[in-house]
Amino acid sequence: MRRRPESSSTAPDTSAKKSSGTSKTDEEAKLNHGIQIRTARRSGFTWLTLFAVIVYSSWAVYQYQYENLPVPLTAEQAGKRGFSEVAAMKHVKALTELGPHTIGSDAIELALQYVLAELENIKKTAHWEVDVEVDLFHVNVGATRLDSGMFVDRTIIYSDLDHIVLRMLPKYAPEARENAILVSSHIDTVFSTEGAGDCSSCVSVMLELARGISQWAHGFKNSVIFLFNTGEEEGLSGAHSFITQHPWSTTIRMAIDLEAMGIGGKSAIFQAGPHPLAVETFASVAKYPSGNIIFQDIFSSGVINSATDFQVYREVAGLSGLDFVYADHGAVYHTKNDKLKLLKSGSLQHLGENMLAFLLQIATSSHLSKANATVGDIQSSHDTAVYYDILGQYMVIYRQRFANMLHSSVILQSLLIWTTSLLMGGSTAAVSLAFSCLSNILMWIFSISFSVLAAFILPLISSSPLPYLSIPWLVLGLFAAPAFLGALIGQHLGYLVLKRYLSNVYAKRKQLSPAIQADLIKLETERWLFKAGSLQWLVLLVVGTYYKIGSSYLALVWLVPPAFAYGLLEATLTPGRLPKPLKLATLWMGLAIPILASAGQFIKLTTVIIGLSVRFIRHPGGTPEWLPSVGLSLFIAAVICLTLVYLLSYIHLSGAKTSIVLSTCILFALSLAVVFSGIIPPFTEETARAVNVVHVVDTTGGFGEKPNSYISLFSFTPGKFTKEVEEIKEGFVCGRHKAIDYVTFSVKYGCLTYDGTEEGWDESNIPTLDVVKDINGDKRITQVKIDTKRSIRWFLAINTEEIEDFTFNVGLEELVAADGKRSIDGWHTIQASGGKNAPTKFELTLFWLQNSTRRSDKMVQSEQRPLLRIRTDLPGVVTPKVETVLEKLPPWYSLFGKSTSPHTLSFLSSLPIDF
Repeated sequence: MRRRPESSSTAPDTSAKKSSGTSKTDEEAKLNHGIQIRTARRSGFTWLTLFAVIVYSSWAVYQYQYENLPVPLTAEQAGKRGFSEVAAMKHVKALTELGPHTIGSDAIELALQYVLAELENIKKTAHWEVDVEVDLFHVNVGATRLDSGMFVDRTIIYSDLDHIVLRMLPKYAPEARENAILVSSHIDTVFSTEGAGDCSSCVSVMLELARGISQWAHGFKNSVIFLFNTGEEEGLSGAHSFITQHPWSTTIRMAIDLEAMGIGGKSAIFQAGPHPLAVETFASVAKYPSGNIIFQDIFSSGVINSATDFQVYREVAGLSGLDFVYADHGAVYHTKNDKLKLLKSGSLQHLGENMLAFLLQIATSSHLSKANATVGDIQSSHDTAVYYDILGQYMVIYRQRFANMLHSSVILQSLLIWTTSLLMGGSTAAVSLAFSCLSNILMWIFSISFSVLAAFILPLISSSPLPYLSIPWLVLGLFAAPAFLGALIGQHLGYLVLKRYLSNVYAKRKQLSPAIQADLIKLETERWLFKAGSLQWLVLLVVGTYYKIGSSYLALVWLVPPAFAYGLLEATLTPGRLPKPLKLATLWMGLAIPILASAGQFIKLTTVIIGLSVRFIRHPGGTPEWLPSVGLSLFIAAVICLTLVYLLSYIHLSGAKTSIVLSTCILFALSLAVVFSGIIPPFTEETARAVNVVHVVDTTGGFGEKPNSYISLFSFTPGKFTKEVEEIKEGFVCGRHKAIDYVTFSVKYGCLTYDGTEEGWDESNIPTLDVVKDINGDKRITQVKIDTKRSIRWFLAINTEEIEDFTFNVGLEELVAADGKRSIDGWHTIQASGGKNAPTKFELTLFWLQNSTRRSDKMVQSEQRPLLRIRTDLPGVVTPKVETVLEKLPPWYSLFGKSTSPHTLSFLSSLPIDF
C-alpha cells in the first residue's frame, strides 16, 4: 500500500520546535483575529461647527424665552374687557413727565392726583353690576422692623404718607368683601430718576388692569384690591402702613406685587408662595408664562441686597402670592436712564395679559380663603411649589413633596446603576471612577483659575474694572474663553492620568496586541470621563434634595437625559464587548433637553449679574475693584464646568484639540485687545456709572469744633475718578485719606473739595441731639431729644455695644417699644422718612448695658465710637457748588438713589459716649 505524503502544515514536530516568543505571537494573532477597533474621527472643522451650533442654539433659546414679546394692542383691538399696552403707555408717559417723584415732593402729589383721576374715570365707566370703591388713604405715623433681608438691623419709621386704594367686587355679592386679592405697586421713585421702569410701568399696568377688571368683576366670588402706595423706596413703608392700618387689609387672602429692578422685557415671577395656589393658578392660565424658582432661591439667599413689598405681605401679614419683576437693562436701575425710551415694546402687554388672565381665574375661585390659612404649615412641611417656564410658552410646576419623591427615585436608580457597574468592573472600575472624579476636580480648578486670573487682569489694562458693562457679550471672550480653556486642560490632565492607569491594567493581561490595547484604553478613558460628568450632577441633586432646594431641578435635567442617551446608545451589560468611540448622536440626544430647559436661564442670570455690578459696592472703596468681575468669572466658570463636561469628554480623542485651543486663545486675546484699546467704552449715556454728589455739612467733631462743609463725590460702581476729576476740576482731591461715615454706609474711597462750599446751607438746619436726662441707678437710663430741623428724611445709628435697648416717641405716642433689637457691627439704625408734614422732633430713651462704663480719659475718648450718629437729608435742595459739579459730570455718569443713600445736601452729627 502506498503512503500518502504529509503536508507541512500538519507537521506537529516542526511547530513544537519553535521558540516560546514565536508561540506567543501566534497566540496573540489568534486572539486578535477579527478584532477591529474603530477610532474616533472628529476633525477640527466638525468641532468648531458643533460649538457654533451649541452657542447659536443657546442664544436662540434665550432670545425666544426672554426677548420674544407680544405685539402691543390698541384700545380698539383690546376692547372694553382686554388689556391695551398703547393705553397703558399713556399712563407711563404722564407719570414720567413729572420727573422724579419722591415722597414729600410736589411731584408725588401730582402723581397721586393723576392716578386718583384715572381711577375715578374707571369707576364711572365700570359695569353697572360692579361695585367700585376708591379710597385716598392717609397715614399719620408708623414703625416696623422686618425679620430678614436688607432691613433686618433697623427700625423703619414713616409718617404723612398717602396711598390710593381701589376695591372691585360684584354689587349683588357682598360676601365677596371678605376674601380679596391684593395687587400692589408703588408710585414713588428715588430722587435720581423719573422711574419709567421702577415703577411707573407697574402702576400703568395696574391702571389698565383695573379698567379691564371693572367690566368683569360682576361674575367674581372674591373682591380685587389695587393698592397704589408711596414710600416703597424708603424702606417698604407704603406696604407696611397699608397692611397694619387700612381696614380692608384684614380681608386680603393673597398678595400680588409688581416690581422692577431694571426696565421692561418680560415681567417674570421671582418670588412665589409659600402656599402654591397662586403660582399653580398662574401657570394654568397665563398666556405667556415666565418665571423660575432659580431667581427665588437666589433672592431669598440674600445674595441680592434688595427687598420688595412682597416681603412685608409675607412676613407681616402672613400672605402668600406672587412677586413679579422687570429685570431687563439692570444697569439703569435707579439712574437717570430709567426712562421711557428704553421701555421695550410689548413689555406691558406681556405682564398685562398674564395678570388679566390670572385675576379672572383666581377671583372666581372658591379656594382663595385657603391660600394663607396654612402658611406656617406649608413652610414647615416644605410643600411649596417648584416652577420654571419652558421658552416662555409653558410653565412646569409641581409640589416640593413630589420633587422630593422624584429626585429620590432618580438618586436611588443612579446609585443602583453605579453600584452594579462597579461590582461588575471590580477594583479596576472603582479606581477608574476615582481618577474620573479627579479629572472633574482638575477641570474645576483650572477653569476657575484661568477665569479668575482674567478678572484680575482687567483693572490693569482698562480704565474701568468693569469694561464689559456697555457690551455684555464681551464676557464670552473675557471669562468664558479662559474658563473653557482651563476646563479642557484640567480634564485632559485627568484624562492622561486615567489613561496611564488603564495602560498598566491592560499591560498585565497580555491578551491583546499593544496597538489594539492602546486604542481600547483611549476609548475606555473617554467613556469614563463622560460618565463622570453625570456624577457631579448626581452629587448636586443629592445635596439639593436633602436641603429641599427648588433649583435642584436643574441637576435632574442635566443628569437624566445624558444618562438616558448613554444607556440607550452606548452602554452594554456584556463584559466581553469592547468599547467603541462615543457617538455624536449620544451628545446631541443628551444635551437637547438640558439646553432647551436651562440655556436661557444661564444667559439671563449672567445679564442680571452684569447689571448688578453697576451698584455692587455697599461701602464705596471698601471692596476690591476686582471683586465684581471675580464673582462673575466664578459663575461663568461654574456654568462651563457643569454644562460642558459631557462635551469636553469627546475632545481628547479628536484631532481638533489644537484648533479648539487656538480658537479659544484668539477669542480671549481679541477681547483683551478690545478692552486695552478702549474701542468700546465701559460706560455710555444709556449704561451710566452710578455716582453721588453730596454737599456735606459735618459737625461730628472730626474736623474741629465748627461745622465743616465739603463736596463728596463717590460711586457704588467699582473704579477710580482720576480722569473724570481732571475734567471736572473744581478742586477735587481723590483717595482714601478720609473715610466719610454716612451712618448707613461708609465711603472709604472718594473725592473731596472744600472750594466754594460755604453757600447753599444754613447752620439752623443742623440736627441736634440734646441729652435732657441721664439717670444712674440700678440701670442707667438716658433721654435724648432729637430735632432734625427741616429734614423729613434722616438716619440715626445707636451704639449697641453700650445700649441694650431703647424706646422711641413721637410726641406722647410711643412708636418703638423696648422689645429687643437686632444689630449689625454693633449698630442698630433708625431710618425715617415721610411727607411734607412729617414730624421733626422726637424723644429717644436709651437703656444702657449693665457692664457699660462711662470713660472720661481724653486719650481713650478719641478712640471711642460715638453713642449716637445721625444723618439728615434735605431732599430737593441743590447747593450752587453741587449744581456746578453736576453740570460738569460726564454724560456717562448718573446720580444713583436708594433707600439708604444721601441726597444732594446732607448734615452729619453725633453724640459722644462721654457727653
